[in-house]
Parts: sequence; C-alpha cells; structure tokens
Amino acid sequence: MQISPSVRAAMVPDENPMHPGYTSVYLVGPKDGQSLTIDSGEAFERYQWFLRGYLAAVEKAEIGIATITHHHQDHSGNLKWAQELLGAEVKVTQGGTPLLKGRIPKGAPEFKDGDVIDLGSGVRVQVLHTPGHSVDSMSYYLEDEGVLFTGDTLLGSSTTTVRDLGPYRRSLDRLLALPNLKVICPGHGAIVNDPRERLQMYVNHRAQREQQILKALEGGKQLTSWEIMLQVYPDLNPKLHRGADGNVRSHLTQLQEEGRIKGYAGIPRQPNKKKIERDIEHAKAEDKVIKHAAKIEKARASAALRAQENPSALEWKEAPRFELV
Repeated sequence: MQISPSVRAAMVPDENPMHPGYTSVYLVGPKDGQSLTIDSGEAFERYQWFLRGYLAAVEKAEIGIATITHHHQDHSGNLKWAQELLGAEVKVTQGGTPLLKGRIPKGAPEFKDGDVIDLGSGVRVQVLHTPGHSVDSMSYYLEDEGVLFTGDTLLGSSTTTVRDLGPYRRSLDRLLALPNLKVICPGHGAIVNDPRERLQMYVNHRAQREQQILKALEGGKQLTSWEIMLQVYPDLNPKLHRGADGNVRSHLTQLQEEGRIKGYAGIPRQPNKKKIERDIEHAKAEDKVIKHAAKIEKARASAALRAQENPSALEWKEAPRFELV
C-alpha cells in the first residue's frame, strides 16, 4: 500500500484483539535504492512470507536498514531473519538492546533521539524517543512528506496500553507539536489520516480515564486496580482486561506520585519454586516437540518436491506406453 511518495506499507491481517485489524511493516525510501523497514512483525512464517511476497511483487529496492519502534515481540521478532535472508543492517531503539536478547545480531547499534536517517534522494527520517508504551519506544518522522511512524504509541483502530503514564503524556504532546504532520502509520490498525485530531483524542482519553478512576475511589473506598478497571471498562472484551488493568495501574502510580491518592502495599504471593521449575521443564519439552514437528514438516515438503522428479511407483506397476499409428 502506497502511503506517500517514499513510504509503503505491508499490512498483515491480524486477529489478535490486542492488535486490531493489521500488524504493519513499513518500507521507507526510494523504490529503486536502499530502503528502511520499520518493524518486522512477529517471528511467524506468515509475516516473513507476506513481506517476501510484497518485496518480490512490488519493490525494486533492497532493504538497507531494518529497525523497530520498540522491543515487543510483535515488532521485533524477525530482525535476525531480515539480516540473514534480506541482507539488512539491523539497528534497534535507544535502550532496547538488553530487552532484545536472542532476537538481534550481536553488536547491533542503537538509534538515539535526534538521529536522522538519510536514505538518499532527499529522504531523511527523524528519530524521536517517545517512551510510555514501553521504555524504549521510538517514533520516526519523515517531515517533508508529513508521515509519522508511531509503533504502539498510537494505534490505528483503538487506544493503546501504557506502561509509564507521565512520559507517555509528554510523548503525545511532543508528537502533537510536529510541523507538517499529515498521516500516522501505526504499529497496528488502519492508517490515520486525521493525525492531530487522533493525537488530541488520545490526550483527552487519558484525562477522561483519570477522572473516571478518581470517581471510582470517591467516598473513601479502598479498591484494587482490577476492581477499578472493571468499573471504568464495564463493556470491555475480557481478553483485554489485563491490558486495561495495566493502564489503570499506570494512572494510579502517577496519581500517587502527585499526592492525589494514597496507596497501601499489598502482600505478594511467594513464588512456588518447584512449580516454576516444573513449568520451565514443561516448556522445554514443548519446545522440543515443536522443533521436531517443524523438522518433520520440512522433511515432508522436501520429499514432496523430490517426488516430482520421478514417476510414481505407487500408481503404476507398469506404466502405459504409446506409439504412433
């Protein structure tokens, strides 16, 4: 999908309720030169096949640099694959390296706030540190074409989850102040063609949630974050409850830091070490089964290809013969 003269989107359909609509991989740069990919999708074959198919059908460019908006698996899962199969140089987000263990090549450099990625032909991408959804969240801005890439800082079809509310609100204010903003390319969901209105809606939404949380605590009530979440999000898909609870806790942390509410320490459960060890061993056993199944699947596919090279011994004891009359 063409977004602007220098931006294309490979939008992979996604049924995960946390990723409404699509999970997108963006290609930035001239079509006949070196491109930058922003995000790589989850480490599933369907993302790899989708991107390879898109590149084969649409692109003449090579992937020069593969980067991400943040470390979460659904954005960073295919970085090693992009290097090994597509020959891309992998660069990650500021502070993201320790969070990407096993998913990036050793020594991968980091982009930092204020960097500019020069892709040639006048295509220059600004790097903006926009924490809040995650500690290492980055946005990328192609100012000349007015295209902003937000990852999960702003989504295309819903609101997002917030880890640290104070930095997140400051990140939204920073994005609202960008000049020439025309379109937002989010990590998930539809392309946003009313960027300032949507950013302002996110700002207003967080303020509204804050008021709802304060209202839930009126009358001297002492409530858990989960109890507050059920009041504030009464009609939410249950599959999103944990994410919503995280957002409520982010608000509660900020309100407590501001001295507007009082918190009481809970009593954490003591970890069951034997259960943890059993779970680890169970997960290892499952991994072995998955790897073995993948080998069988690959062997079957190879056998099916080899079978095309020779006549079927099962179909004919003696194959029919033909001659001219």
